[in-house]
Amino acid sequence: MARIDSKVIFVTTSPRTPAKMIPEIGLLNAHFAGQRWNTETQRAFMELLREENFFNGEGANDPAFSARDRINRAPKALGFVILSPTIQLTPAGEELVNSRRKDEIFLRQLLKFQVPSPFHKPTANSAEFWVKPYLELFRLIRHFGSLKFDELKMFGLQLVDYREFDTIVEKINQFRIAKAQNEGNYKRFRAEYFDRELREIYSVDISSGNTKTRETNDASIANFLSTKASNMRDYADACVRYLRATGLVNISHIGKSLSIVPEKIQEVDYFLQHTDREPCFIDNEGQYVAYLGNPLIPTLLTDNRELLEQKIRAEFPQLEFSATATLQELKNLFADQIENRKEQIITEQVAAIKDYRLFEDISTTFDQILDNSLYDTPLMLEWNTWRAMTMLDGGDIKANLKFDDFGNPMSTAQGNMADIVCDYGDFGLTVEVTMQGGQRQYETEGEPVTRHLAKYKRETEKPAYCLFIAPHINDACKAHFYALHKMNIQYYGGTSTIVPLPLSVFIKMVQDSHNANYVPEPRHVQRFFERSNELANSTDNEVDWYNGITEEALNWLTE
Repeated sequence: MARIDSKVIFVTTSPRTPAKMIPEIGLLNAHFAGQRWNTETQRAFMELLREENFFNGEGANDPAFSARDRINRAPKALGFVILSPTIQLTPAGEELVNSRRKDEIFLRQLLKFQVPSPFHKPTANSAEFWVKPYLELFRLIRHFGSLKFDELKMFGLQLVDYREFDTIVEKINQFRIAKAQNEGNYKRFRAEYFDRELREIYSVDISSGNTKTRETNDASIANFLSTKASNMRDYADACVRYLRATGLVNISHIGKSLSIVPEKIQEVDYFLQHTDREPCFIDNEGQYVAYLGNPLIPTLLTDNRELLEQKIRAEFPQLEFSATATLQELKNLFADQIENRKEQIITEQVAAIKDYRLFEDISTTFDQILDNSLYDTPLMLEWNTWRAMTMLDGGDIKANLKFDDFGNPMSTAQGNMADIVCDYGDFGLTVEVTMQGGQRQYETEGEPVTRHLAKYKRETEKPAYCLFIAPHINDACKAHFYALHKMNIQYYGGTSTIVPLPLSVFIKMVQDSHNANYVPEPRHVQRFFERSNELANSTDNEVDWYNGITEEALNWLTE
């Protein structure tokens, strides 16, 4: 049981991307079901996890702690795993691993998550919780039609009791009025408004001098409020990512706002009307575990046959189905049609990209990424790089990020594969992107990138290279990738040709592709990477090699 000492909505923040827990709990179940969840199994789990490379990082300092961080948080809190007396997946966990429609499983579990619960007990110093957080956040977004990220962070997180819903609505209304009346700098206005809200939320802590944080010995009010503001941003970001995993919420990356997917409004209205807002089984862990792990509750619109048939006819009027079909058969039919529609949308996008019709949009998106003006910059970098690679040259270019039902980017690649895979027939290319900089770029990206390339080589049994893109390339990454050009390591399938490029240089390569008086071919791509091998063999250090291959990239289509 976790003790919660929070004044704002409590939600799980690990893993950051919900989809990443799917392969992890599958791995846990396959190797440790029926065993006790203790230091020994936790360390063994982390060893397997590193081998499967489902996540970036080593967890080497304290493997048992890292394992608990991965499993004891979201997988347990959302009812996917049971860790006592022994490890097992709940029925909801089995569904998450095996179901075709993961978004529906996520939705049911999020709607049941509550505080307080047998898993999460507030302390005397915390807010007086009485809420199913995700349920009320859906309600808040639906109420306003569109909810800004700033509004979610400053006010939505204060919805610790569902009976205060109208109070939070009024706070947001007042903020919008004040914002409209403010003719000055919005960032300064927002900072001052947020400061007042924080001082109100934490007034008791401030007045009692309880302002020391775990991260530092600095007990100043300024540091205390800065820490709380950062925490609230992390919580709000986690809320967005988990709400997005349901497939019901759109995000405007430019406007940084949330809205219900228009085609999904009826489904949202249904569960808002039919899901009990009251927390339940607070003092009965057995009943709560059974309730939380039940994959059939709460009831969704798609559980109502009549309403499901109406929805199928509304979205796919040409589709015919038998009146004798079971409810599950209808659900599967509906899921198939949604998947087919998504694939068609993506196919049409690819056709437009290859014809350079989206060149200006791709270029603008890269500019916004460099300006850091988008909401989820890592996701947008991965998605836009996939679009750029598709436009750049021939080949079958596959993004491993998750798309929503309408072909929009939803979440980054799970972590057990390269971000983008390019098949050019005789050879292949993996593409990895990151917004990480400094030493952390090397620590979190260096080794997994190499493993992903090795995995691709093993699976395809043909020559392959890797392109590594980041806003800035850390010196440690330059040295690491340079050395791998020369080191014949059997574990990685021999030498590894990995070329790191700053995003600005890659953008220049894309522009050159657009401006060329011919369509670039796979041979141009392979020539570039083979040139990297030549430079690595003819230079004495990583600096000369890196400078040389960067110059090659800037002139990659020069015959």
